[in-house]
Amino acid sequence: MSLEPRIVKESFIRIEPEGEKAAAYFYGRLFAENPRLRALFPPAMDLQRDRLFHALTKIVWSLDSPESLAGYLGQLGRDHRKFGVLPEHYPAVGAALIATLRRFAGPEWTAEAEAAWTAAYQRAADLMMGAAEQDAAHSPPWWVAEVVAHERRSPDLALLTLRPDRPLPFTAGQYLTVQTARWPRVWRPYSIANAPRSDGLLRLHVRAVPGGWVSGALVRHTAAGDTLLLGPALGSAGLAPDSDRDLLLVAGGTGLAPMKALVEQVLLAGHRRNVRLLVGARTERDLYDLPDLRLLESSYPWLRVVPVVSEDSDFDGMRGTLPDAVGRLGGWEDHEVHVCGPAEMIRRTVGELQRLGVPLDRVHHDLLEAEGIAPHLAGACPVHSAAPVPALAAGERASHPASGG
Repeated sequence: MSLEPRIVKESFIRIEPEGEKAAAYFYGRLFAENPRLRALFPPAMDLQRDRLFHALTKIVWSLDSPESLAGYLGQLGRDHRKFGVLPEHYPAVGAALIATLRRFAGPEWTAEAEAAWTAAYQRAADLMMGAAEQDAAHSPPWWVAEVVAHERRSPDLALLTLRPDRPLPFTAGQYLTVQTARWPRVWRPYSIANAPRSDGLLRLHVRAVPGGWVSGALVRHTAAGDTLLLGPALGSAGLAPDSDRDLLLVAGGTGLAPMKALVEQVLLAGHRRNVRLLVGARTERDLYDLPDLRLLESSYPWLRVVPVVSEDSDFDGMRGTLPDAVGRLGGWEDHEVHVCGPAEMIRRTVGELQRLGVPLDRVHHDLLEAEGIAPHLAGACPVHSAAPVPALAAGERASHPASGG
């Protein structure tokens, strides 16, 4: 059975306007025919249905890029191990998917379209299962981590230091997913806020977002001595290995986490690269990690930390928004630039950098991820490619990996 991207895309266009209804029908059909699979999913399914359709969109429109799609699906297959997804689950998912497409494509659904979708799904499932099998030979599906420190920096923000029960490999700029005992089967992504250390400890910056199950539990109901489950490190948001250009790092809110990890990586590598770190917040009080950043700055003479505050007229420093600050400072044409934070900040900052003449291939960000569109692209905020697909993913993406939900 041959793969026919054109046919798949043409039929998918007919289904896209019914995405929400189609996703609801898919899960209803899946659980009705396979009740035992319901236990693999979180209690609330609203966001799960949304992520399913975003991920399906990603796959459909990547069919003409086999290498990129293979990397995406391989990562998803490895990450799905923590959800308890097994090879025998894939046929049930495939059957529910085809039934959903048949129902919502209407008269556009033909034997040719069904054959093309069946081939596409089987190719995706094979790639995911193969990646999961290879990963199982040397890595656990998840890590148990002890909370060794819990620092409440504000009523809604905490810094957690974790000790995994075994080495958890990662690179600076990546993220991982977290599950708490308070919310079984609900995983949320958080950027790792440090470079790899000899003691194996990990640092997370967590802000409790409104209605955030996991983030609220981590900030308000977690203490030293508690344990968490951690998924594998994901994302390709590290520094370009073949570049020694000076760096501009732009961080809004807890988007600081992966930027701090990148600074540590440069410091530990002993590179004499000039690094400018712009940290944005509404008020001076919201600059929750500034003392630690100043200590880092004092130990690395090529680092300059520039706090930028937008709503505090008494702040004795640069005032305004991060995009404004990037424009005012200027001189970034020869820099590698990483941007992480809220979607609108990323969008405006990238636009300002374009205006200043910075080539887009040197501007790394997570804008699509921040907007909830399955790629995690490669950028400075771990992007992030762990959105659920038509397999049995029980996790969700959030505004950006640094913050979770």
